[in-house]
Amino acid sequence: MFDIGFFELLLIAVVGLIVIGPKRLPETIRFVGLWIGRLRRSLSAAKKEFEQEFGIDDVRRQLHNEAVMQELEESKKVLMKEVEDAKGTLTHLEKMSTEKVGNLSPNTSIDSDHAEQPIQPSDEKPNV
Repeated sequence: MFDIGFFELLLIAVVGLIVIGPKRLPETIRFVGLWIGRLRRSLSAAKKEFEQEFGIDDVRRQLHNEAVMQELEESKKVLMKEVEDAKGTLTHLEKMSTEKVGNLSPNTSIDSDHAEQPIQPSDEKPNV
């Protein structure tokens, strides 16, 4: 909150020692600390009462729920787009496969045209 360094605190202590005096300085510091504590407690209580009065927790919860729902909707849109793309790809592949099967003559065998020849072992020995 306050950007007070060591030298600023030392300057405040020296000025307080000169103005208030060494006898009354501890009593004054205690008194100021007491009032700062009371001020903090009263501000904390006022903040808590304000939050309860206006239902800040409910508002925060509602905002969080809305953000989560928005993220879910965006994820749903992305997923639906990917599903539609996959459907289009499958339809395209199905169409291509039916066209290729339709182009084959009835006497043509798919297996005989594309059969692989077995690998024959060679009699040659590898050079080592």
